[in-house]
Amino acid sequence: MNETYAFIEAEKTTHGIAFLCRLLNVARSSFYAWQAAAKVRAARKTADEALAHEITVTTSHPATPKAFRASTLNFGAWAGR
Repeated sequence: MNETYAFIEAEKTTHGIAFLCRLLNVARSSFYAWQAAAKVRAARKTADEALAHEITVTTSHPATPKAFRASTLNFGAWAGR
């Protein structure tokens, strides 16, 4: 569905949002909700990237105990990621 919303976003200057939503069988309110949540998605992506970097730096440091590195790496599998 994100691809549909992204298409509407890209084409909204060429065609009206109402027309595109009708054509693609999407509720306008759903498109507007997706559009409003864009900042939240971007912030979460930035936070996730920062956390991934922090984990990489922490677990690859030579002073980090090997057992800690192993448990940290296994946590990702445990958390369902």
